[in-house]
Amino acid sequence: MPQDSSTDSAALPGATSSSTPRLGAPFHRLAWSNLLAQSAEQIGLAAAPMVAVLSLGAGPGATGFLTALQSLPFLLLSFPAGVLADRFSRRRLMTLAELCRVVALLALPGLMLLGSLNIALLGLLGFAGATGTVAFSVAAPALVPALVSRAAWPAANGRLELARSAAFALGPALAGALIGWAGVSPAFVLAAALSSGAVLLLRGIAEPERPAQPPRHFWTDLKEGAGFAWSHPLLRPIVLTAVFWNLSWFVLQAAYVPYAAHVLGLSAVGIGTTLGMSGAGMVLGALLAPRVARHLSFGAAILIGPALSVGAAALMAATAWVHSMSIAAGAFFLFGAGPIIWTINQTTLRQTVTPNALLGRVSAFFMTANTGARPLGAALGGLVGASCGPRWAIFLAAGGFVIQAAIILGSTVARLERLPAPTA
Repeated sequence: MPQDSSTDSAALPGATSSSTPRLGAPFHRLAWSNLLAQSAEQIGLAAAPMVAVLSLGAGPGATGFLTALQSLPFLLLSFPAGVLADRFSRRRLMTLAELCRVVALLALPGLMLLGSLNIALLGLLGFAGATGTVAFSVAAPALVPALVSRAAWPAANGRLELARSAAFALGPALAGALIGWAGVSPAFVLAAALSSGAVLLLRGIAEPERPAQPPRHFWTDLKEGAGFAWSHPLLRPIVLTAVFWNLSWFVLQAAYVPYAAHVLGLSAVGIGTTLGMSGAGMVLGALLAPRVARHLSFGAAILIGPALSVGAAALMAATAWVHSMSIAAGAFFLFGAGPIIWTINQTTLRQTVTPNALLGRVSAFFMTANTGARPLGAALGGLVGASCGPRWAIFLAAGGFVIQAAIILGSTVARLERLPAPTA
């Protein structure tokens, strides 16, 4: 049964204080396993291209192929994972996927030792390792309502996002430092150890039983989940806002490095520093999200993320006239803080209005829509940047961020005083 708790400030999983909600031991296991799994992913994502370049002599084309394979599971496997999460044990799905990541991570140093590793195998193992993150992203939000009471959902979602933010901020730096100090193999061994820890924590979660689902065709399940999300008056504007945000973000991502180097005149260190500010913003946003939820109406709280993104886009566009590293860093900080507050609030809304039997598929629909927008945005940003110059790609991204804010501002979601009654 869900644990009694109240909504308050987020902290790292397992932390306790007088103001921290009592989320219960099962949720703490989920939160810590999420932190370990996300950290393993970030270390692996950062280490793989280093292996490709430093050990296999890969060029830009090969590293691009590698990045594509590592991100492909989010597009191809999210919906199947959502169906499985609604048919079977969500804890078991995360456990099996995380075990797949452990095997993939340990295979990399083994193949390197045998001298058998190549770019194709590195990409395939990266694909296999990403299945753990896909399963966590789909199944963990669907499992939260079974572990904590409804009043604690915002705090629980905040902790999961805080763990992801911390891993996003620290994982790549840790991978780089470890590879520089001890070589490539220890980085993958550490990631495998973290992933193994996530498996052990997941095994200790007592997931409440759910009613058995009648046998149905796989495509029927897919259509039911997507149809529910698209037809729901509160979920459709959330989906559209997220799609336009991801399109705009990846237009910006595709153009920013050449823009920063050739227009802003930043060095590699300066570019890395500005990009890293988004991780700091993510951590702060995850910490502040529960406080924001307590002091504002739900509609106002969910508008903060899109509004901050518009402000960040305006700052970035301003650097076309004022070539300032500080302004660019401030823009990335806001790009990190705003979307995390948005993610926590829209996840809570999704959990509230979606029947438990559909939570996995609805989460998968959101992930598939967002992931599908990313390569389109990157291609558009690259095309505009190459044909018109990186400044115009930055301006295009700013226009997209205005559109995503307008979508949610004009929706019913923005006028909600509080969360609606939960759907049975």
